Amino acid sequence: MFEPTLPHMNDLFLRHGVHEEIVGIQKLSGTTTGLVLKLESRQENAYILKFDHPESIQSANRLLRTYENSKLLPKVLLTAADHSYFAYTFMEGITHFNRGAKKDWMKLLTCELLNRYEECENIEHWGRMEYPRRTWKEFNEISIEEARINLGSVLTENDYRYVRQTADRLFDSQTEQAKKYLLHGDTGVHNFVYRDSALIGIIDPSPMAGPILYDFLYAFCSSPDDLNMETLLNAFDDLEQVRIERYSYGTPAEGVHPISKGDLS
Repeated sequence: MFEPTLPHMNDLFLRHGVHEEIVGIQKLSGTTTGLVLKLESRQENAYILKFDHPESIQSANRLLRTYENSKLLPKVLLTAADHSYFAYTFMEGITHFNRGAKKDWMKLLTCELLNRYEECENIEHWGRMEYPRRTWKEFNEISIEEARINLGSVLTENDYRYVRQTADRLFDSQTEQAKKYLLHGDTGVHNFVYRDSALIGIIDPSPMAGPILYDFLYAFCSSPDDLNMETLLNAFDDLEQVRIERYSYGTPAEGVHPISKGDLS
């Protein structure tokens, strides 16, 4: 990995036919194993230049270009032919905090990104691109076990068994898997960019193949505020490509009553 300098950056941009003069470079920290730079141009534009494993760059580049019409995703500026780096627009704001109401940013996420998701029938595996799984059930089984190891004694053995039993019940039929879409794969508030208490961008994709509900529920559960059925179902009403069984919750004596039926898709 070379030491980034202004001459290096300007030469790289020119080789890709981008005629903007870079006047500022800032190294950014993050979870990536590569190098992440924020570049500022004399034209007052800002970009992220990321160097990483070619497989990671290629999959992220594919996702951003597939959903380039979403106003929530960065726009790709240039990509190396060997997928060793790529550059995309920088989104100014903060992550995690000053989010505004969950119902508002869930609606925006759903309408501006999740409803644009496309089926990826040409991808044979399920799960993350770098760790392909044969089925969605296998992806969930391995993910649950990894979570158990990471959490240690935070949750009890009964909690673990309950989650495993729920997953077994949800994915008991290998012939009735949900439709497979190209997903962002890391739709948590840590990757949501907010400005003035409104969602304005989603960064750092970890692309994967799976059902839309994965990204939807990941986002909903990624912050502790408004974790209730009313907020969840209101957000779900905006999803266009998914149907689920919906239930009404009465008194304990009345139990749970289905009010509409569909299939996970």
